[in-house]
Amino acid sequence: MRSRNLVRLFLSTLLIGAVSTLITSFFVKSQSYREFLQPFDLFEVFGLFVFFIALGFVFSLISQMGFFAYLTINQFGLSMFRKLWLPIQILLIAFTLFDLVYFRYMDDDGNTSILLYLLAAVALFVYSWIIAGIKAKETNKKAFVPGLFFMIVVTSIEWVPGLRASGTDYTWLMIISLLACNTYQLLMLHRLNDKNAKPGDEVTKK
Repeated sequence: MRSRNLVRLFLSTLLIGAVSTLITSFFVKSQSYREFLQPFDLFEVFGLFVFFIALGFVFSLISQMGFFAYLTINQFGLSMFRKLWLPIQILLIAFTLFDLVYFRYMDDDGNTSILLYLLAAVALFVYSWIIAGIKAKETNKKAFVPGLFFMIVVTSIEWVPGLRASGTDYTWLMIISLLACNTYQLLMLHRLNDKNAKPGDEVTKK
């Protein structure tokens, strides 16, 4: 990838992280906004905007580190495991989804219904399946499993700080931003590659 395109991807992903976090904050942190709207306090509202935009930058940086780390790991896996790398990714996807349900439920000591964790895992799986399908359609069929692996496994690893945060507000803020950034990076990578590179090589090469 040309350096110009790399910088473009970096800056645009930063913007997506900031915007998605800010918009999500209107819903999950609405109480914080209401405190300064009645009466209206411009300085405090502006401070909230700056805080959530900065938080979005942080989430975006986590997403980008995970993305480029995966590209490296994927090439390493293809070189070391060769044809076994595909089933290994499928097993890791299954384990990650199981972890998002069972282990989170156990860590919560049963205070939250397991159905909520199950719904979250299913929602992540369905969304990731759709995005991986788009990636495969725009590149080639071999990109489907790597795309699904990235959207589920890598996103879940990036989400760990949010899962460990007290309360659910920052959990939602983080996952929405991560999904937005990861989706953008996955679907934009092949568009930003040099014209002489084959689309999707970074995540499909065997």
